[in-house]
Amino acid sequence: MARKGIETLVGLFVLLGMIALVFLAMKAANLGNFEAGNGYELSARFTNIGGLKARAPVRSAGVLVGRVTSIGLDPVTYEGVVTMSIRSEFQFPKDTSAKILTSGLLGDQYIGLEPGPDETMLADGGRIVQTQSAVVLENLIGQFLANSAAGAGGGGQ
Repeated sequence: MARKGIETLVGLFVLLGMIALVFLAMKAANLGNFEAGNGYELSARFTNIGGLKARAPVRSAGVLVGRVTSIGLDPVTYEGVVTMSIRSEFQFPKDTSAKILTSGLLGDQYIGLEPGPDETMLADGGRIVQTQSAVVLENLIGQFLANSAAGAGGGGQ
C-alpha cells in the first residue's frame, strides 16, 4: 500500500511539473493572456510593418502598455493596418506617434508610442495618424551596396 501512495505522489508531481512547463512556454511565446483588466483599441497605418506580429508588445518609454491584436492590409491604400489593445490605465493624446521598433539589432519588433502635447486623449476605436514604418535590414544593406557600387564605379579617370 505504501508503494501505491508514493507512485500517486510522483504522478501528481510530474503532472504539476508539466503544467508549469506549459505555463512557462505560453508566457515565453506571448501566447497566454494572463493579464487582467479591460483596455481600449487603437489603430495605426504603416507603409511597411516588417516582421511585426500579432501579440507583439506596445511600449511607451519602455513600459508595456498594450499588445498588437491584429494586422491587416487595407485593400484600397495597400497599407498595413495594425490594431492594438491598450490597457485602460494608460491614456494617450490625439497627436501620439507610433513607430515600429526592434528590440536590439536583430530582435523582435514592437510598437513604440510617443505621446504628443495635445490635451485631448484618444478614445476607444481611435486612430494614430503619425506613424513611422519598420526599418527593414535587407533594404538598408541593398541601399548600402548600391551606393558603394555607384561610388566605386565613378572614381575612374
